[in-house]
This record gives sequence, structure tokens and C-alpha cells, in this order.
Amino acid sequence: MSVKQRIYKTIQPHKTNDVPSIIFDWFIVFLIMINICIIIFGTLNLSERVSFIFSIIETSTVIIFTIEYLLRLWTADIIYKNEKPFRACLKYAFTFVMIMDFIAIMPFYLHFILNIDMNIMRIFRLFRLIWFFKIKRQYIKVFSNILDVFKKKALLLLFSLISIFTVMIIASVLMYHAERQAQPEVFNNALSGLWWAVITMSTVGYGEIYPITGLGKILGALFSIMSIGLIAVPTGIISSGFIEKAREERVRARGEKCFCPYCGKNIEE
Repeated sequence: MSVKQRIYKTIQPHKTNDVPSIIFDWFIVFLIMINICIIIFGTLNLSERVSFIFSIIETSTVIIFTIEYLLRLWTADIIYKNEKPFRACLKYAFTFVMIMDFIAIMPFYLHFILNIDMNIMRIFRLFRLIWFFKIKRQYIKVFSNILDVFKKKALLLLFSLISIFTVMIIASVLMYHAERQAQPEVFNNALSGLWWAVITMSTVGYGEIYPITGLGKILGALFSIMSIGLIAVPTGIISSGFIEKAREERVRARGEKCFCPYCGKNIEE
């Protein structure tokens, strides 16, 4: 095994029981959690000594993530065997995972490249929370299953969310016209009605915006009842997706073929 192949097998998550790969994966997970803690505790009033320690840890972990990112690009020709090294590197760099890694690393180097005030740079540091999604690649099956369910149900979820948004727009416009004369300072435009629709249909109900006219109360009651069914639709879609995923895994565990309940096609093919 060449050096490149050994590095590739170590830094890329594998299903095999490769000890160096497992150790490296969980080491990356540990660094991700450390960075998330630093971002959270960095918002507190810390002493200069603690802030300096946090800065050292943060710099060290970013350097490690950068090296990992570059090594993944270097070994991209192993993934795309039919491509030349440069084209394979370029193709891999524009995958979703690598773009997320780049966005997570990039803010650290911005203040070295651009003349940006450090107070503004603290805002860019929030992008490093994207590192949390790297955990999905590190032997944590739950994240993989969640993403698989959302991918399979993406179209149904999209249409259900479009339906909810459409109803919210209708509710906001109707409520604006019903309440604008009675509460011109509250419902001064359709966007105010949209905020009311969001907090009402999501059942949050902050209470700072509410109808006082008879027509407004009737509309509010109708949309509140309607929202119970609409909000339940994406929840039901996601729930059915997890049930189907669990059933598929049970079938595969027994070594049986898994067929689509709709078309009857073998899912394994």
C-alpha cells in the first residue's frame, strides 16, 4: 500500500475495522466539539489568559482541519480513478462536503488576506458551526439515517412547505385588510400580517400581535384550526420516512430483498 493510499484509507470514513481510520475519525469529532465549545464560551466575559488559551487551541485545530482538507484534495484521484489528478482534485473540491469544509475553514484566514476589523471577524466565526455537520461522516449512523430520510422525502416535504407558506401568505394579507383600520400601528403592512401568521400557525403565539375585530378573530380561529393539519403534514412525512428506513434495515439484516411498497422494484438494485 502506497503512502497516498494509506492516508486516503485513514482520512476517509470506512466501513471496515481499520484502527487508524477509526482513531482519526473520532479525533476529528473531538476537535469539532472543542471548537463548538470555544465558540459558545467565547461569548462570555473571559480573562485574557483564558482567551489566549482558547485562541491557541482554536488556531491549532484550524490548522489540523486545513491539513485534513488538503489531504482529502490530494487523495481525490483515488476516488475518481478515471480522472487526472488535477481534474479529480477540482471535481472533489466542488462536492457538497468539501464546500462545507472550505466555508468552515475560510473565516480563520480572512483577516490575514483582507483588512477587516476583528469585531466583524467574530461574526464570520459563526460559520465554523458548520464543522458540526462533519460529524455525520464519522461513524455516527444516526446522522446518516436522518439525511437519507430527508433526501428520500425531499419532494413531498418541499410541496408541503410550499403549501404552508402559501396559506401563510393568504392569511397575512386577509388579516392585514381585516385589522389595518382598527390597528394601523400594528398591522401597518402585509409583512406584519405575515409575522402574525407565522407565530399563529406554528402555535408559538407570542401575543404581541393579535386581532381585535370580529372579522379578524374569525379569520384567526379558522387559520389556527387549519394550521393544526398543515403543520402535521411534514411531521407525518418525516415519521413515515423513518418507519420505512427502519423496515429496510430490518429486511437487510435478515438478508432478504427489500422491495418498494409503491412500484414493487427491488430497492437494492
